[in-house]
Amino acid sequence: MLRAITIIAVVIAVGIAGVLAVALTKPDTFRVERSLALKAPAGAIYPLVSDFHFWTGWSPYENRDPAMKRSYGGAAAGKGATYAWDGNNDVGAGHMEIIEANPSSKLRIKLDFERPFEGHNTAEFTFVPQGDGTLVTWAMSGPAPFISKVMQVFFDMDSMIGKDFEIGLAGLKKLTEK
Repeated sequence: MLRAITIIAVVIAVGIAGVLAVALTKPDTFRVERSLALKAPAGAIYPLVSDFHFWTGWSPYENRDPAMKRSYGGAAAGKGATYAWDGNNDVGAGHMEIIEANPSSKLRIKLDFERPFEGHNTAEFTFVPQGDGTLVTWAMSGPAPFISKVMQVFFDMDSMIGKDFEIGLAGLKKLTEK
């Protein structure tokens, strides 16, 4: 019996050491991005992103908790606009602030998550004219602390977050190509 417990303990210890070793090989930063061509000018798309009040119409995160509490502050739109949310475990809690706003070309957002995990990232939207439309890119980047690296051993952040970005971009497409 003691031998079986010792073998199980050694196997568990080796498994944990293996996960930690693989986590150490992960990069110190991450970046997820998705792009979609929209048949609309940047001037029609930009206001839907630069005003947090409009995010309820296209962001995939807005529908995950119908009872989510939202608060807006700062400027009405563009640089200085802020948005905070507090919801269920699917959306957690956090706040955003637009820190750079170049109408119809680029928008950068300081994105701070409070729960379920603390995180400090940057979100970015770029709008590039493409014929009679616009190529919209939604990206998020930031540091990857060790706990994030451990999670990356089991979960592919690019696939998980990227799927959400694809849904959001499709929502922008639906709103602007009516």
